[in-house]
Amino acid sequence: MSSTDELVHYDDIFRPMRRMKQAVSREECIELLKTERRGVLSVVGDNGYPYGVPINHYYDEETGQLYFHGGKIGHRVDAVKGCNKVCYTVFDKGCLKPGDWALNVKSVIIFGRISIVEDEARAIDLCRRLSYKFTDDENYINDEIEKCAKATLVMELTVEHMTGKLVNEK
Repeated sequence: MSSTDELVHYDDIFRPMRRMKQAVSREECIELLKTERRGVLSVVGDNGYPYGVPINHYYDEETGQLYFHGGKIGHRVDAVKGCNKVCYTVFDKGCLKPGDWALNVKSVIIFGRISIVEDEARAIDLCRRLSYKFTDDENYINDEIEKCAKATLVMELTVEHMTGKLVNEK
């Protein structure tokens, strides 16, 4: 990061949420990132077209970063190498209030920059952490890492702007 990047106030770059009374707290956003397993990663794809891909994530509370894993080649990887600015959206399954037919859905939208995790040991550790969102079966996790680690790419999303809201579908 250059010294000019450090002076940027990201809240001045991004649009404010229009319906602020639907906003949820930063803590609620983080809780959603920790508990939900997947979201949609949107990148600038081929010929400038947006490309959104459903993907699993791991949120690291210590660093505030999000991590994704996948293959080392493909549309997503090519897009990120061309432009590291991304948007990531996560939403829950929603809930019904007693006597209501409309779902209440909580969502988080993150804007940031994504980079490739180059350190192999760190990438494997991050894959392991992501795996725990799905299973605590150590044998399964170890087997998958042994089989797939060499062909797996881990990406790190640095959050520049995050908003969340609760919407009633009425």
